[in-house]
Amino acid sequence: MSYVDGFVLAVPKTRLENYKAMAQRAGAVWMEHGALAYAECIGDDVPYGELTSFPRAVQAGEDEVVIFSWVTYESRKDRDEILAKVMADPRMQSDMQNMPFDGKRMIYGGFEAFMEL
Repeated sequence: MSYVDGFVLAVPKTRLENYKAMAQRAGAVWMEHGALAYAECIGDDVPYGELTSFPRAVQAGEDEVVIFSWVTYESRKDRDEILAKVMADPRMQSDMQNMPFDGKRMIYGGFEAFMEL
């Protein structure tokens, strides 16, 4: 079974194009270092829930969109090795210091797949 890193974050609508450009660069770096897949999605049907929801989870404001993304790897071992290479890659340094979103509100984590159809 594969291993997946998942991310949910809020991006100001005025910075969405900057985010898309950053995601293009990041995706290329992840894939070059061995990720199996890299996906970025803009929230299209993510209502603000009464108790929980994607917008609530990242404290998204009216002027922000929710982004849901994931990276797929062969295994946790591969993920750890690839992630270390990605974080050390000089192409990522500028984006890491000039992110077009509030990284403090990003939710992320690693998940071991138990079913794939």
